[in-house]
Amino acid sequence: MSNVSTQSTATAHLRPIDREGLLGFAEKCRNNPNARGTNTVHTVVEGQYRTISHVRGHEVVVDEPLHLFGEDTAPAPAEVVLSALGGCLAVGITAIATWKQIPLKKLELHLEGDIGNPAAWGAGGHEAAPEDMGIQAVRVRVDIEGDAPRETLDEIVQRANFYSPIGNTVRNPIDFEITLAD
Repeated sequence: MSNVSTQSTATAHLRPIDREGLLGFAEKCRNNPNARGTNTVHTVVEGQYRTISHVRGHEVVVDEPLHLFGEDTAPAPAEVVLSALGGCLAVGITAIATWKQIPLKKLELHLEGDIGNPAAWGAGGHEAAPEDMGIQAVRVRVDIEGDAPRETLDEIVQRANFYSPIGNTVRNPIDFEITLAD
């Protein structure tokens, strides 16, 4: 009995998005570049550090790991930020590849963020300045395969990074306001 294994190259592509819809959305944006929308989230604390954020009928659960006094039932807030960044970059890469008519076979993003919390959330730790707390550095490695040369795929990734709404939220200062509810 021969033990011959046959290997085949995967040719399946990722599920595509609606290219015509994407082009229509892009035209709408070109014609009204100052348009803005508002995202709304309602976050409720269950106890300890566990929260549930209600987002358009979805729930996002956040907790802290055991070593930070949480129950470790869900990702930590900084991990959710990195998840949002990864998701946003993936959306951008997919949209740009679709726009350029380059089918993708694989898209995975690996994110790392170095975080500092020397103030212990303001609960008696080091008196640190805001810029010394939070995610201090982010590294993203993109594993991508598609019907294009590596240089073209890199251009797609770099363009997605440049235009990423969440990437730019992380990189750029924004107006931030917090008040007590009435």
